[in-house]
Amino acid sequence: MSLPRFYPIFDSVDWLARLLPLGIRLVQLRVKDLEGADLRAEIIRGQAIARKANCAMVVNDFWQIAIDEGCDWVHLGQEDLDSADIPAIRRAGIKLGISTHDRAELDRAMALKPDYVALGPVYPTILKKMKWHQQGVEKLSEWKALIGDTPLIAIGGMSVERSAGAFAAGADCVSAVTDISLNPDPEARVRAWLKACG
Repeated sequence: MSLPRFYPIFDSVDWLARLLPLGIRLVQLRVKDLEGADLRAEIIRGQAIARKANCAMVVNDFWQIAIDEGCDWVHLGQEDLDSADIPAIRRAGIKLGISTHDRAELDRAMALKPDYVALGPVYPTILKKMKWHQQGVEKLSEWKALIGDTPLIAIGGMSVERSAGAFAAGADCVSAVTDISLNPDPEARVRAWLKACG
């Protein structure tokens, strides 16, 4: 499978409506502050916006809603794997991405035949507290040698300026979060990303 090389992650559908028209082709919706009907409505709206923009939307965590609403992708962290019904996700035809941080997690992920594997944090990240410090681009090369044709996503502290190093180390795709959402000009930053990943 070949994925777009740029993979931003946003915490609100408002970001999708604002930035997908610039040419983003793969995006993750990572909603943390909604639940119940509001959460479902956000995912439904995001899916509609993404499809209109010819963009694949990855639902973070909420695999049951993704199945119910006919979504195309789900991303699961290692803790999510403990409770997720992977066969149900696969029966629904949903593609699956999985976070990994160490070799045991990578082995667990690869046993599930994921559609991509994410490695992070490549650099220190301000987004969330993690027990893993920066992995470094060298770990991308190590992971790519182990997973072969499975797409590899570099995430964590990534910026436009660091993307070339991640690609050179073996990443197929680079994910960005705060580099866009905290930028004073998110539109310009997305354009810079698209150029760097073109």
